Amino acid sequence: MEYLITAKEGIYVDATVGRGGHTREILKRCGEGCRVIGIDRDVLALQSLREEVKDKRLELVHGRFSEMVSLLMERGVEKVNGVLMDLGVSLEQLKTEERGFSFSSDAPLDMRMDREEPLTAFEIVNHWSQRNLEDILRKYGEEKRASSIARAIVTQRKGSPIRTCRELASIVERVYRRRGRIHPATKTFQALRIVVNDEIRELERGLEAALSVLKEGGRLCVISYHSIEDRIVKNFMLSMEKRGILKRITRKPIKPSHLETRENPSSRSAKLRVGERL
Repeated sequence: MEYLITAKEGIYVDATVGRGGHTREILKRCGEGCRVIGIDRDVLALQSLREEVKDKRLELVHGRFSEMVSLLMERGVEKVNGVLMDLGVSLEQLKTEERGFSFSSDAPLDMRMDREEPLTAFEIVNHWSQRNLEDILRKYGEEKRASSIARAIVTQRKGSPIRTCRELASIVERVYRRRGRIHPATKTFQALRIVVNDEIRELERGLEAALSVLKEGGRLCVISYHSIEDRIVKNFMLSMEKRGILKRITRKPIKPSHLETRENPSSRSAKLRVGERL
């Protein structure tokens, strides 16, 4: 919030509003004349937030953050004072079993942030080729055992479809033959989620959109949770700085303190990078 809010009466975009944790804090810290536009792909999250937060300064919008320019123009907004992007799946989506993000549930393999999108994790796991499965596990999960996991998935699905998160997680566990502090299926689920939601291309387009709507002196704050995302954000900010469009406020990413990770374990891999529009 200290990096994001540069004007108490400004306009701010929470590009991944979710259940509104960041948005509530922006509203709390800003004045009566401020305006907050919350964007999310998850209709259910937006519905819940509308019921919970009754504030005339807040407008909630269903859409992708890559569509930020047109979504704002539809609401008469061309430039804003700040954009916050908190990437990846929300804690609420992870906790809601039927969404299919958690490897410990018997929910169907889904993983869609927007339930209106056609592609699901079930489709990828049960119908994509072994070669394609191996490629996405290696590229988007940075999974060292991508080949073995892809082969195990294809072998398993020959008998019957892999329908649930727990089934898929068990296949990966058998490949690893062990359980550590971090579940062995973490990288596999990450890769599938990224592909289902087109997260890499969405992030690249979203960063461009955010920069284009920022007014001079406006701030772009991005929180990422794995190395692929962080690398894209880092390279984007470096590139824009070299072109004289943006100034990096944080030369290195800000990470949570030991106290924060103890109180909120899901924050352990978070990295915050901040840039200012020139």
